[in-house]
Amino acid sequence: MTNIKCTAGLMIAGMLATTGMTSAQSLAEIEAAAKKEGMLTTIALPHSWCNYGGVIEGFKAKYPEIQVNELNPDAGSADEVEAIRANKDNTGPQAPDVIDVGLSFGPQAKAEGLLQPYKVATWDDIPDSVKDADGYWYGDYYGVMSFIVNKDLVENVPTDWADLTKPEYAGQVAMAGDPRASNQAITAVLAAGLSRGAAAGEAAGKAGLEFFAEMNKAGNFVPVIAKAGTIAQGATPVAIAWDYNALAWRDELAGNPPAEIVVPATGVLAGVYVQGISAFAPHPNAAKLWMEWVYSDEGQNLWLKGYCHPARFNAMVKAGLVPQELIDALPPAGGYEAAYFPTLEELDANKAAVTGGWDAVVGANVQ
Repeated sequence: MTNIKCTAGLMIAGMLATTGMTSAQSLAEIEAAAKKEGMLTTIALPHSWCNYGGVIEGFKAKYPEIQVNELNPDAGSADEVEAIRANKDNTGPQAPDVIDVGLSFGPQAKAEGLLQPYKVATWDDIPDSVKDADGYWYGDYYGVMSFIVNKDLVENVPTDWADLTKPEYAGQVAMAGDPRASNQAITAVLAAGLSRGAAAGEAAGKAGLEFFAEMNKAGNFVPVIAKAGTIAQGATPVAIAWDYNALAWRDELAGNPPAEIVVPATGVLAGVYVQGISAFAPHPNAAKLWMEWVYSDEGQNLWLKGYCHPARFNAMVKAGLVPQELIDALPPAGGYEAAYFPTLEELDANKAAVTGGWDAVVGANVQ
């Protein structure tokens, strides 16, 4: 990793000096200004999510002069956007500098004037389909929706969405977020709808709501936000979550209890998350430095260590910049090859259907 880190640093410095960027600053100027600011405020970054603990520690080790202020690690994407909205005139510690949100939230935040443009040095490696052409938001990583199962409490591991409605899973199934605010949970509803043959978008959102309504009526759905602790305690023996979260939780549990990760047979859905800098960031240079860090070779590989496919994955593999042990640690490729990548329009239509209809159709207050 040391060689990669050095290579990334030289590459970033050179690209910043020679490529067209939204910012005219050099990396050295950004770094100097960020150190003067002395702080970076993040939001909604649980340390087990995508190895964000390692990513944050790496940034702090590289830039010890910059304090990382971590807000509300368990917040959802909607909460992140609202935090920018609510702190437009606040330069204090409650105003986030950067956000990491579901794909559909990037264009929304841009449309509201909540983001500022900035193109990282490795911009060209980020696929065009998951970035704003002007640099207001850009994809950082993706995964697929999965189930994580506490095998001490669940005798028959479910293999598909339809299994979750069976009586044997009474009081056992939960989501890893509130479907009225969390992109992870909103997208889980979409995946459930796809498993029923509905077209991606509003139709799948409504079909997914009906699926969760059936689970709730049957007593299978548990309105608790799932995480490693609730899985271990037995409060949420079956949790629906992104594969990288599920795999990280499995590692955290370390066999106590034993956990199995399942990519469902149908409704295999890929989810892309995106980064953006607040238009009102109290520490804009620290935010730019953070972006350069997470999109560097080392930053991308740290996400991959947390089982997340980083945005630059294909380009980095082609260039021989990904350690083989990180590739070998990923789940089998089959689930990823079958995954459906929804368009922004489909995600927006699904989000509107889910957030607008959850209370009326499902009626479970997830918290």
